[in-house]
Amino acid sequence: MFGKRSIFRVPKHQQFNYKPMYYDPKKEELQARLKELAELQQENVEGTKARISSGLRGGYLSDSQYRRKQVQRSNLTLVLIIMMLVLLGYLALSVYLPEFN
Repeated sequence: MFGKRSIFRVPKHQQFNYKPMYYDPKKEELQARLKELAELQQENVEGTKARISSGLRGGYLSDSQYRRKQVQRSNLTLVLIIMMLVLLGYLALSVYLPEFN
């Protein structure tokens, strides 16, 4: 009726081939840095692209003192421009507005 299958037959258990992995974040970081250095030292187009992109990525953040000086200079320029506009506005109002007694 059922052939080789039987109602009372228990199926075999499933077997898994699980091999646990050990994760070492320091080792992963070291391997990533070594891979990046290897890419930077290549003499082909990809190496050149990697050098340019790493220079752009770290170039703006590396010199914080230069950036701070530029921000101070920009702020000073902005304050001077505002002061000159206020002075010009005051002079224009004092000359062109009629005096009220």
